[in-house]
Amino acid sequence: MSAVVDRPVPEGVRGRSRWAAPPRPVWEEEPAKAGLAAKGLVLGIACFAVLFPLWIVIVTSLSPKKVIDDTGGLVVIPKGITFVAYQELLGGGQVQRAALVSVGVTLVGTLFSMTVSVLCAYGLSRRDSLGHRWILMTLLATMFFGAGLIPTYLLVQALGLTDTYLALILPSAVSVFNILVLRGFFMGISPELVDSARIDGAGDWRILWRIVLPLSRAVLAVITLFYAVGYWSAWFNASIYLTDQKMMPLQNVMIQLVQKQERPVGLSAQINTGQLSPLAVQMAVMVLALLPVAVLSPFVQKHFRKGMLTGAVKG
Repeated sequence: MSAVVDRPVPEGVRGRSRWAAPPRPVWEEEPAKAGLAAKGLVLGIACFAVLFPLWIVIVTSLSPKKVIDDTGGLVVIPKGITFVAYQELLGGGQVQRAALVSVGVTLVGTLFSMTVSVLCAYGLSRRDSLGHRWILMTLLATMFFGAGLIPTYLLVQALGLTDTYLALILPSAVSVFNILVLRGFFMGISPELVDSARIDGAGDWRILWRIVLPLSRAVLAVITLFYAVGYWSAWFNASIYLTDQKMMPLQNVMIQLVQKQERPVGLSAQINTGQLSPLAVQMAVMVLALLPVAVLSPFVQKHFRKGMLTGAVKG
């Protein structure tokens, strides 16, 4: 029977039990109460800085004209609620038409952009696809080098897209960053799963539709939100490619209202006669422009961590 040999104990672990767990790094230690209080204070200030202006916009849009006139501008404390501004905006005229234009462009543009991005990302994620490396390098080059505004406008004009809704979709239809995120997520899918489906006779279209897309719901939800918010908030393309005021989206009408360049058709009489406050109309248009993003973001929030981090890290 062999004797037990006592090994020297390192100086850093003397005084501790032999079975004690090693010390954890500093960033894994339990935060102190002071640290938690400081984090809560910083987050509270950040939330207040974001929510307080939004509160002012909503309260002002719902305030009667007399309350807005008495306060001399923006309303912080509500003193009566009226939906006259929203009723007038949604009752017909330029604002309602602009809202429908924004909704249509957002839906059609998001569907087109997602289709092109998914197909491109899937093709680039297959290492045996034809010329995928050169195509990838070309796409990456467009992230650092661009033709500029004038050549882009001349191209859109030469294609006959000016004063058409396609001018609001095609010039910004594809984002290389979104394609790279989708490609990274697709490459993270198990190759054995794809190979087994190919052995069973499935083609690329069936693999994409039945295997890749169902496993990529998180990243698809995030990229869809990115495209939708981009189309909904876009105003620059409409300002340079459209001349017909009836085709303007909601964001451009909101800019006209805020800058007081032009009042929407149907509201001038109410504003001139003192029945409606111009400031309430401006705030109401801002609320209508922010409402879709504020409603959709919480439903996609849970997918942000899985979708963005996985696609970015494995790319």
